[in-house]
Parts: sequence; C-alpha cells; structure tokens
Amino acid sequence: PGDKLFTIELFEDKNNKTTYEESSLQKTDKNLNPKINKSTENSNIPVNNNQKNISKNIYTSPSVRRFARKLGCDLNLVEGSGPKGRILKEDVEKYISNQLNRSNNKVSDIFPEIDFNKFGLTENLKLNKIKKITGSRLQAAWHTIPQVTQFDKADITELDIYRSKINKTSKMSFIPFYIKALIPILKDFPNFNSSLNKSQDTLILKKYFNIGIAVDTPNGLIVPIIKDADKKNIYTIMDELIDISNRARNKQIKPNELQGGCITISSLGGIGGTYFTPIVNPPEVAILGISKASIEPYYLKNQFEPRKMLPISLTYDHRVIDGALAAKFTSSFCKYLSNYKSIPGINKND
Repeated sequence: PGDKLFTIELFEDKNNKTTYEESSLQKTDKNLNPKINKSTENSNIPVNNNQKNISKNIYTSPSVRRFARKLGCDLNLVEGSGPKGRILKEDVEKYISNQLNRSNNKVSDIFPEIDFNKFGLTENLKLNKIKKITGSRLQAAWHTIPQVTQFDKADITELDIYRSKINKTSKMSFIPFYIKALIPILKDFPNFNSSLNKSQDTLILKKYFNIGIAVDTPNGLIVPIIKDADKKNIYTIMDELIDISNRARNKQIKPNELQGGCITISSLGGIGGTYFTPIVNPPEVAILGISKASIEPYYLKNQFEPRKMLPISLTYDHRVIDGALAAKFTSSFCKYLSNYKSIPGINKND
C-alpha cells in the first residue's frame, strides 16, 4: 500500500485534442515514444495515495498509531487537535464516529422523501425536544450495544394479596417491590450494577444502588432515578415515585434527578401486553421490562391452580453479561417476588 502505480500527464496532440497516457504503459515501450516517457519521468505531479511518505510526517504517539491500526483508521485523514496539530486518541474516536454517522445517513438515503399528500390528507407534527433526544439515544444504543432479551414469569399471587392489604390504608403499586427485589440481586451479580468505561476495556462496578423508573409523560418518555434505594423501604420509595412522576409530567424534574442510574425498570403492567424487548439505557448494561400480570393455570402441589403470573423481560449488554448469568438474574427476581417476605425493606420498620 502506498506504492506509486501510475502517473497521468495531460498533453496536446497534433489535432489539438486532449489525451491521457499512463506511465506504466509508457515504461513497457520506451522506444516507441521516448519523448512522452521522458516528460512523464520528469513530471512533478503529486500522487495523493503515497501513504508511506505521508505517514512519516504524522505527529502522534505510538499508542495512538496502534489504536488507529486496530480500528482500521487512516491517520492521514484525521485532523489533530493537540499541541502543534498532534493527533490524539480522541481525534481518532471523533473521526470514526463521524464516519459512522455519515454511513447511517447514507443508509437513510435509501428511503427517499415521499409526498404522502398524493395518497390522501396528512398533517405534520413536529417532534418535541424530549422525543428527539430519546430517539437519538435509543438509536445510538441499538447500533452500539449487542443486546439480548431474557424472558421469564413470576408468581405474584401472594404478593398481590399483600399489596391489596396495604392499599386499604395507603396507596401502593408493585414498583417499590420490584425495586427492593433488585437490590440483593445486584449485590449477588455485580456485573448488572456496572458500566463500561469509554475505551470499553474496563468494567466499572458500582457500590451504590440507584434505580431508574421509566415514566410516560405527555411530552415523551423520561427516566427519573430513585437514589440509594437500598436504604429505603417500600413506603418511602412509593412516596418518591408519586412525587417524581408528577413533577416529570409537569416538566418540573431536575437534570440531576435523571442521572446516576444503575439499572432501569420499564413497566407496562398498567397498560397491557405479554412481553416486550426494552432497549438498554446507556451507560447502564441492563433494563428490566414488566408486562401485565394475568391469572393462569399453574402446576403446584401435584395439581393445577389459578395463579397470578407476571411476565418479565430482561434486556442486557452481551459484552458484559452472558446468557447463563441473565437466566440466573431473572430466576432470582422471580423467586423474590414469589416469596415476597424474603425481600429486604418491605416493612415500615426496615
């Protein structure tokens, strides 16, 4: 790569017509037209693909050169932002990112702009800021994270009875139970409570437990965070949920209340559906989807009994979590919900 293959020279013939010749062909027959060959050899026309010579003048470190080779990036095309134009690792990452974005745009160009008015009446509705940001983040997550979804069902019959008793005196949803059930599982399987660093070669294990809750608002989906969920009981968490959900719908949520999550819960139980595949919310590595519970026949104690079964969906980053670990996670989550008394922090005194 980088060797000169041929040189092109422009000249006028007797009929004053423009013609192109390749020096590689001239070299094979010097005696046939020595004049042309001589002028070609003395030509000072630059060759853009002389990569070997240009590469020597690149101002960067060996580690950046190694990083660029690994990604297949030509440093001749990268603009350096360091002192005296030095190419930094961030410059290579930025260049690769820009190329990927251009590639995505080229893919979108496959679908031409369509005038739908010729088919019938239409109306244009501008996307608001939240939907644009959410859409961009989800698209980036879908393109960059290898995602797999694990499905399971939890028997919440006894938990439903217990929650109904609480609701006689105070409002209580299932979500605080889901949050509290996650805490011991995150402690047992710390990979779920982690994030990859920027270079994606180190796993950052978190020692805190902040749970994100996807909230549907008139302006779009946002994810407020319940901070330090391990230190709160279900009643405190329920009060916080009511507060942040109301403020989220009224555009009163603060930016710091949307940051620092460890894992997200997306619950569609109040709406419907059997299963769905939620998209991982980076920099988190997993998201738990909750669907609508229903009464189903369940084989228990040598006979079928009607039980309330809850479908769950766990989507995870396969770079960090493998299938066996994901199955253990969902199995543990279902066991905690089936035996709600084993969940830490479900009592007011906890």
